Amino acid sequence: MLNLGLFMMPLHPADKDFGISYEEDRQLVLLVDKLNYKEAWMGEHYSSTAEPVTSPLIFNASLISETNNIKFGSGVISLPQQHPAVIAGQVSLLDHLSKGRVIMGVGAGGLVSDWELFGNEDGRKRAITMIESVEAIIEFWKDNESYNYKGEFLDISLNKNIVSELGIGKFVKPFQNPHPEIAVSLKNPNSMTAKLAGEKGWIPISGNFIDAKDIATHWPAYLEGAKKAGRKPLYDKWRVGRSILITNSNEEANEILNNPNGVFSNYFLYLNTVSKLASGTASKDINITNELPHAMKKAKDLIIIGDQSTVIDKLIEFIDIVGPFGTLLITGHDFGNSRKLWESSFTKMAENVQPILSKYLKQKFAA
Repeated sequence: MLNLGLFMMPLHPADKDFGISYEEDRQLVLLVDKLNYKEAWMGEHYSSTAEPVTSPLIFNASLISETNNIKFGSGVISLPQQHPAVIAGQVSLLDHLSKGRVIMGVGAGGLVSDWELFGNEDGRKRAITMIESVEAIIEFWKDNESYNYKGEFLDISLNKNIVSELGIGKFVKPFQNPHPEIAVSLKNPNSMTAKLAGEKGWIPISGNFIDAKDIATHWPAYLEGAKKAGRKPLYDKWRVGRSILITNSNEEANEILNNPNGVFSNYFLYLNTVSKLASGTASKDINITNELPHAMKKAKDLIIIGDQSTVIDKLIEFIDIVGPFGTLLITGHDFGNSRKLWESSFTKMAENVQPILSKYLKQKFAA
């Protein structure tokens, strides 16, 4: 069976009122919880008004009492930016408050301005620190009499000030035993991160802004890492992201894609600019007008949009390229002036499209 989930960076217009953006995102989580989506993932960024959620853990905590079953994923916590003890403690707290509805998504950080802000502009250091941070967090969650972790970039210890009888020097363990599942995002074809995730047993999440042919390389890479560690994972562990909008007609879909000021044009304009800044290929003065045509083309190539029949056809074509996976993570975009259309789309995906896709997966990839 194919599960549905929600993934939000989130990305909103840079000058949009934060309170409106936060409430829009909260209401979307509440909607998909009622529609029986299994997971809601929220990103973390510090230095962008367009990506205004600075803590997925705080955001998710605000929804615990208003939701029933949905699991909360951090998509992702940028580990090189924070001390592992802080993350271990906060994730444990959220896990207890939600009674085990937590998945800890981690990463090295994807926003170039955050790299500069936190002094993490060395890519190799970011990658290694992420891995070391996960290892350090897991050590925090073990029943150790004292604490020592030493890696290439992290050196953490707690040995002198411990009074176990009073709880001094001891750490809060998560609600889930031994701890929440760990997830990591994937982007590049034949991803080394996918291999690492397979080796570690982490949940792989393929991004929504990646070509289907590149996503198709992620699960084989994951299996390669899993085989090395003696693991035999099922494909239902794999999460795959996609931007999907069911419109009233294909003509309406074309109008949305061809709107230079539309939600998808803005989305890829932002992503392309961040990517250029990260790679060092952007000039000091980004010319938005010159960048816009490429952003609009990318939206047309990657967004799954159209009436319900068209979206089903496009998703089946997507599955044929990518292969079987367990959860389709639908991207939460800015509603703009089309809130009812977006809510209708998420509803139709759950009520009409998901059963068809589940049946197709079962028939095509039956063991």
